[in-house]
Amino acid sequence: MPDLAELIKHGWKQIAGAMILSLLVVGVITFLTPPQYLSVATAVPASSYAADRSAIFNENIQALYSTLGTADDLDRIVGTAELDTVYLAVADEFNLFDHYKIRQSNSSRLKAAKELKANTSVTKSGYGELKVKAWDTDKSLAPQLANAILSKLEAIHRDLQSAGNEATLNSLIKQKDHLQLTIDSSSGSPERNPEFHERIKQYEKLIGEYQVMISSKPPSLIVVEKARMAESPDRPKRMYIMIATAVLSFLFSLLLALLMYKRKNVRP
Repeated sequence: MPDLAELIKHGWKQIAGAMILSLLVVGVITFLTPPQYLSVATAVPASSYAADRSAIFNENIQALYSTLGTADDLDRIVGTAELDTVYLAVADEFNLFDHYKIRQSNSSRLKAAKELKANTSVTKSGYGELKVKAWDTDKSLAPQLANAILSKLEAIHRDLQSAGNEATLNSLIKQKDHLQLTIDSSSGSPERNPEFHERIKQYEKLIGEYQVMISSKPPSLIVVEKARMAESPDRPKRMYIMIATAVLSFLFSLLLALLMYKRKNVRP
């Protein structure tokens, strides 16, 4: 088994040639790759109790809950970001199939959404924040994409929070109308049907409260920092790539030199 100095001494030409070839190939690919700029939008979860009628209209309950949600509330939003729905909407809004130079076809919209998704990262940070990262070759477009994705995610979950209130409101309206028909069919006089008319007032109060909740549409996310335009590209990290290529090609060529040395000395 030769030592390292002896191995390099006998195989330095092969080692140097392999390193130069690897650096040349990787360098050409890396420097021809368009630089991409990174923009990051940051948000924190809003409390889900903000969409709860009892938490809003009950003064005793209001003080029990924070206006901010917990880090666990972000799991559903991160899960939604795995779907294509958000990226399809943003791709349509910014006409990204033209920006990505995708040939017009029936699948061009989906291809643009998938490329946007590949250049986007939606994660939950260790501090309980939602981080929406977007990379793009246009440094002025990258922050717009990050902010748009964050806005779409917030709108989807805001609507989901309101969906339950809307269903309850529709049910209350139907029950009130049915009760009103019962009263009208018997007698419209409040004196004759005091219980029915009291229930009508309760329904009207509940309906008013749910209408307030639906029209207000409490947010699901609170934006802490909107994405800004980056001054310098984030990737590819050319210097790190070239250093890593040099180290790996050296180790690989050293292994090849060792195998060649063993084969040479094993021959009869």
